[in-house]
Amino acid sequence: MLLSEYSQEFIEAGCDEAGRGCLAGPVYAAAVILPKGYKNPLLRDSKKITEPIRNKLFPQIKKDALAWSVGYCSPKEIDKHNILNASFLAMHKAIKKLSIKPELLLIDGNRFNAYKDIPHHTVIKGDDKYLSIAAASILAKVSRDRYMKNKAKLFPFYDWQTNKGYPTKAHRKAICEHGSCPLHRMSFRLIAKED
Repeated sequence: MLLSEYSQEFIEAGCDEAGRGCLAGPVYAAAVILPKGYKNPLLRDSKKITEPIRNKLFPQIKKDALAWSVGYCSPKEIDKHNILNASFLAMHKAIKKLSIKPELLLIDGNRFNAYKDIPHHTVIKGDDKYLSIAAASILAKVSRDRYMKNKAKLFPFYDWQTNKGYPTKAHRKAICEHGSCPLHRMSFRLIAKED
């Protein structure tokens, strides 16, 4: 059972990212402020539920949240800042766009670059412990998946409609055969080393 909040006294925003391990496309992040005591039995870590359930939860989270937003960093920003810092920057962009200023940030993971004067608490596997982080994981993942499926029409070789930019064999094979495209992260190893 996921916890509805970390603290009763602060306005909390849960934050998570999607697409950190991909070879192509932006990294997305979301920030979500849920009502205190919020409950939703379907809501959990986006990686542990099916795509249809994520798609069902996506509008529900937006409707139920007191505030929500999504931010992203482009492949060029990822190459410039490195993927970890770009993930934090995407979270910063999402936090900045919230219509309510949070008093505490709950961050999925064990590291974060502080955002302005807002205190934060990092939570390992936070998307499986706190509803606000789980909600952020779903908004970030669904937003990114939709972006990559849309871009798959422009770059059909890479099978992004299936792999969403992750390093599958089909994706790496397509890079070998067709080269990279402007959405590939050039700071990543796009072609696997030969054994």
